[in-house]
Amino acid sequence: MTLDISISHSEATAVKVNGIETVYDTFGDPSSPPMLLINGLSGQMISWDEEFCVQLAMRGIWVIRFDNRDVGLATKFDEAGVPPLLSMIRANLQGKPSPETPYTLWDMAADAIGLLDALKIRSAHVLGISMGGMIAQTMVLLS
Repeated sequence: MTLDISISHSEATAVKVNGIETVYDTFGDPSSPPMLLINGLSGQMISWDEEFCVQLAMRGIWVIRFDNRDVGLATKFDEAGVPPLLSMIRANLQGKPSPETPYTLWDMAADAIGLLDALKIRSAHVLGISMGGMIAQTMVLLS
């Protein structure tokens, strides 16, 4: 299938939210109901297929996709090193606190809310895949 060139697609744009810089782009008409797409662990915004985004926009949705912190063009936390995922899972299963991490799902949810705030969006449909689903659920708790 070829992409519908009548659907507008914005340039990637950097914005400062929650103390970090993230990058987003959009598909469709900004006056349409917005939908924020949240990717999973290490997935860049471009992992959301353009054809999928265009199909949503063709159905009257203003699609917004963005890079989570530490991914793609967003702020990186390289100095923090790789989180000890196995230790974190083990601690969680044992009901113990996780080892120190540079940020949490709460921070990532605040980033997503901050992006919506920067775009002056009061409410939006939110679609998360994998860890993005956990971020979306955490957004609800913060709202």
